[in-house]
Amino acid sequence: MRSPIRPRTVLLTAVGWLVAIAFVAPYLQMFLTALKPAPELMRPPPSYLPGTWEWANFVNVWKVNDPRIWAALRFSLQVSGAATALALAVGLPAAYYTARNRYRGRGVFLFVVLVTQMFAPTALLVGIYRELVALDWTDTSQALIVVNAAFNLPFCVWILNAYFSSIPKEMEQAAYLDGAGRLTAFTRVMLPLAMPGVVTAAVYTFIGTWNEYIVAITVTSSDDRMTLTRAIPGFVTQYHEQWQYLFAVSLIAIVPVVILFASIERHLVGGLTAGSVK
Repeated sequence: MRSPIRPRTVLLTAVGWLVAIAFVAPYLQMFLTALKPAPELMRPPPSYLPGTWEWANFVNVWKVNDPRIWAALRFSLQVSGAATALALAVGLPAAYYTARNRYRGRGVFLFVVLVTQMFAPTALLVGIYRELVALDWTDTSQALIVVNAAFNLPFCVWILNAYFSSIPKEMEQAAYLDGAGRLTAFTRVMLPLAMPGVVTAAVYTFIGTWNEYIVAITVTSSDDRMTLTRAIPGFVTQYHEQWQYLFAVSLIAIVPVVILFASIERHLVGGLTAGSVK
């Protein structure tokens, strides 16, 4: 016999659906606008649903020469992937050493790392640009990679330090007794156990770099070094207004992030129990 549905359950379900609709509604509006033909977007009064469903907009947007979406998408993937790899390459050893060693100034170091998260990139933009000019790195991909990795590095260190600190030292000691060295113990024991933290740091850094706009528009100017966030506003200028393409590319820009979450979900769940049984 089924138990009766309680009013609390009905209320929570309704609230959950309302919250979900509130989050999905803007994306639905973007999708519907992307399917409208250009004349319909300029003709009053505006309608919520397209009068003519122009599915070709999602195909034609790749053929536009200014801005070039294929090149911008490829460049954004390169910069985001490289910045994520660099942040993890620096953050992993820093977090591991900080979690496993008690040294003078450790608390100050972690505090400074936390404080750096409070600075907005816009406030540091002038200083960053002057440094890049001195290094002759303006309008280069390495400038975006290093700057984005640096902005996301504090979060990587904090989240990874917390995961490494939660792993008992006996796990490493058991590996040492089995003949493993420090590097082997780190890669074969610590990393699998800390995989949820590694995945979280990687996803956070990738999304932060993927969505970054202020530094990209300040540091780079060439068309072949245009990130996707720079390319999207190029559909609406003083010379032309292509709102259907702007919203189509905005939706396309979400796809890599969705694919990233879908591909690492099993690793995230598997990392929660990896190494727990010897």
